[in-house]
Order: sequence, then C-alpha cells, then structure tokens
Amino acid sequence: MAGFPAVTVHVVGNACVDANWMVPRFPAVGETLIASSFAEDLGGKGLNQAVAASRTGAKVRLWAAIGRDDAARRIRARLAMEGIGQDGLTELGEPTDLSMVLVDDAGDNMIVSRIDCASAFDPLGAGGFDGAVAPGEILVMQGNLSPEVTEACLAHARDSGAITILNPSPIARVAIMPWPLVDWAVLNAGEAETLTEKAEPRAAARRLLAMGVRFVVVTRGAKGAILVDDNEVRSIAAPSMAVLGSAGAGDVLCGVFGGLLSRGVDPVRSLAVAVAAASLSVSRQGTLSACPTQQELAALEAAAH
Repeated sequence: MAGFPAVTVHVVGNACVDANWMVPRFPAVGETLIASSFAEDLGGKGLNQAVAASRTGAKVRLWAAIGRDDAARRIRARLAMEGIGQDGLTELGEPTDLSMVLVDDAGDNMIVSRIDCASAFDPLGAGGFDGAVAPGEILVMQGNLSPEVTEACLAHARDSGAITILNPSPIARVAIMPWPLVDWAVLNAGEAETLTEKAEPRAAARRLLAMGVRFVVVTRGAKGAILVDDNEVRSIAAPSMAVLGSAGAGDVLCGVFGGLLSRGVDPVRSLAVAVAAASLSVSRQGTLSACPTQQELAALEAAAH
C-alpha cells in the first residue's frame, strides 16, 4: 500500500473502552440475565473509524478526548501500534469514556455509553484542531460530540478546503445539522429514515441531497449499500456472512471508505471494499477487534472491481 499520496484523514470524535457482553437475548425490564461471555475492547466510533482508515494505508490523525487513567494509556498504546498520530489527543480530568455493549445470539446489539470526555471535548479550542487541516485532506466526524462542536469542525474543514464526511450516529446530536457543510453523508437506512422521514433508502438519499449534502451512502445491512448523487444511484451488494455481532460494522465501513478516498480510490470501488470489510467484521465478535486487518483489507481491495 506504499506510494500513495499522503492526504491525511482527520477523524474527530471519541475514544473509549467497550465492555462487550454476549447474551442469549436482551433482558426485559427488571430482569437479570447471565452473560454467555464477556470481553473488554477499545472502541468509540472515532477510534474505530481511525483504525479502519489507517489499515487501508491512509495517513490518519485521531482528534479525541481521553482521561488520565489506565484506559487512556491503553488507547495511546493501541494508536501507536496502528501508526496513528496521537498529537490530536486531549487529556481531561474525567474518566476515559466507557460503552456497555450487549450482543444477543442473533448478532443484534444494544449500547449504553458514558461520554463525559466526548461531551467536554473542544477540538478547535484546547484540542489544537484549528489550523491543522490542509486543502484536499479529509475530515471524518460522527455524532458523539456536541452539535455546536460538530458544526464548527465541519465549517472549519470546509473553509480549509478539506472534504467532509459525516456519519450521523448517534443521531440525536446531529439531527439538526447544516447539511451543505457535508460532502459525504454515510449512514444506515434507519438513520436516513429518521433524518428525512423517507422509509425508502433511495428516496431518503435524494432528500439528503436536496438538504445540501453532495453525496450520500446509505448502508442496508445484508443488502449492501447504495451510493447516490444528483445523477445516479449505484448499488453495492454485500457478501453473505454468518452474523456474530454487528457492533462496529458501520464504523468499519465509514473508516475504510474514508481511508480509500484519501488514497484517490474511486468512490464506487471504495464503497465496494468498505461493504466487504463491514461484512467480514460482523462475522466476528467484538468492536475494534472485529475490524479486518491491513492484510485482509489489501486482499479485499485487490478483489474489488
């Protein structure tokens, strides 16, 4: 993967510890269940997407807030191992964020998160993001930071001549967003329906285009994804996989897609590789640990047409 232009992908978001509980089914209100297994993993949508992008061969910087605890040290060590720049990390006096992930036997998940660090993070203030983005680079954001911070970072990147990618999840914080600041919206069908009140993914994508987004990717789980612009709709099929857990699959897709775009790979081919990578990730347990390796992504890219 050497020899590609060094266009940096700036992932601005969160980093946390994921506590993953495998359960036969989700508990009812007031019910206690015995987990079939438990594992801790590093995660957070920002960290997951940064790792996925980096494994495509992209140059990546993660901008996130962490605590001054053992979890933060683990995050720093993992980023160093992945070759991701750490100068965008801001240490705060809060515990590093934590997510509790329940995954049932069908592979569906429920997530509850503590986001004190993400809520207090100001990338354009003490975080050092101001002035860090160069023309032609890529900004990737999610919905973990405050709406004001998300909008300010998108505007700063746009003013700096960068390409902006927004993955609006969790959706509550970005439901009202200046969509003309977004070059690429990457979201699942449920999120697209919530934002547009259009149940059909193509209609939802066209509504987002009318709201100002330049390009829309709507993911549809086992049905793959669609890429929509003002001229056409391109459908990408997903390979069939046995599902062990879907937590983090959307992060894999968004990160791989952004990483490949930064290397100048055609968007349709980038999405095909990203869909295949996300499909591979759901066949594994965990969040970050389910992300395909650099070697696996290289093979998926070589196989894509």
